[in-house]
Amino acid sequence: MIKINNLTKIFKTPNGPVTAANNIQMEVPEGEICVLLGPSGCGKTTTLKMINRIVPPTSGKVFINGEDTSGLDTVSLRRNIGYVIQQIGLFPNMTIEENIVLVPKLLGWESARYKKRALELLDMVALDPSVFLKRYPKELSGGQQQRIGVARALAADPPVMLMDEPFGAIDPINREIIQDEFLKMQKVLNKTIMFVSHDIDEAVKMSNRIAIFKAGELIQYDTPDNILAHPKDEFVKNFVGDDRALKRLRLVNVAQVMEPPIHVLQTDSLSDAFQKMQACGYFHAITLVNKSTQPIGFVTKEATQTRQGQCGEHYIGLKSVISINDDLRKVASKMFTHDITWMPCVDDEGRMVGQITQKGITHYLGATYRRDSYQNPPNESEHIDPSNTTSC
Repeated sequence: MIKINNLTKIFKTPNGPVTAANNIQMEVPEGEICVLLGPSGCGKTTTLKMINRIVPPTSGKVFINGEDTSGLDTVSLRRNIGYVIQQIGLFPNMTIEENIVLVPKLLGWESARYKKRALELLDMVALDPSVFLKRYPKELSGGQQQRIGVARALAADPPVMLMDEPFGAIDPINREIIQDEFLKMQKVLNKTIMFVSHDIDEAVKMSNRIAIFKAGELIQYDTPDNILAHPKDEFVKNFVGDDRALKRLRLVNVAQVMEPPIHVLQTDSLSDAFQKMQACGYFHAITLVNKSTQPIGFVTKEATQTRQGQCGEHYIGLKSVISINDDLRKVASKMFTHDITWMPCVDDEGRMVGQITQKGITHYLGATYRRDSYQNPPNESEHIDPSNTTSC
């Protein structure tokens, strides 16, 4: 855990003192990622660098796993905190292996141990050790160098990592790939991480918590969903963007929103399909599955009313399905692409385990705002126009 207690940094300048960070207070629970956001000069990078004393604080304290770091030797403190920067900072005259094992060697690890660690970390960042171990940084692409920077920060297995815009200089495609690889690693490694970014989309994707800074002040510190759904003030609202409701789609996966599966088999009659649709309130269609419960098409309500026979004789092929592990952003993209309002949801074996609808998505995302309205009802003097209300 990282605990920051009244952390302040005042720089002396020819024009007088400048407060870069003012009484910052926050806690990052063990195993979580906290992203620091805000405009240039807001204090986020200064706050990050005060944790490992690259920037010495003017006042306040930093605790790591309950230990007051002000009593620790600066060199020892830094060797036990992983640090990744945007410029990467690999030593050009050292091989990839030598770059990765630098801190373990300084800590006195045995040769066999740190060499094994280098192999493990290259595998972890999806780079083949037999190809990359003996290369030099100049022989790697920018994205590959960034992966090595992350591997080096993890080499001594530090409980805490600090990352200063680590993916900012990478092209969008490689950036997504490295972000995904990093999140996979975090599920296994469970590090406590503070991460400076300028990108709200990256913060929403990567973090458990977001801290938004303005002019040296910590304005709001909360979960990504709460910051997007409930920005504290106009500054936060403008910073996260007018599309903040759409950004929330990334935070919810299909399994959280899908409805129970309703389907028919190829051998079921059209009348059976009609009765199922009536019982469940379906107005347009029902999913058709094979013997393995894998969705293969759908039967329209019109077909059940105008034709006779089995469902397998009168179905239409599906345009798309969605995995229960996907997020709602992918669902929305598929729905817009194929001009559909519902999709079957499948597990890893492709079996139908639910279905998702546009109505279900809007109902789920709107729940937080409905709760707000119940907790803070309008004054009796306020006029409510019934024509503007909608049914859930």
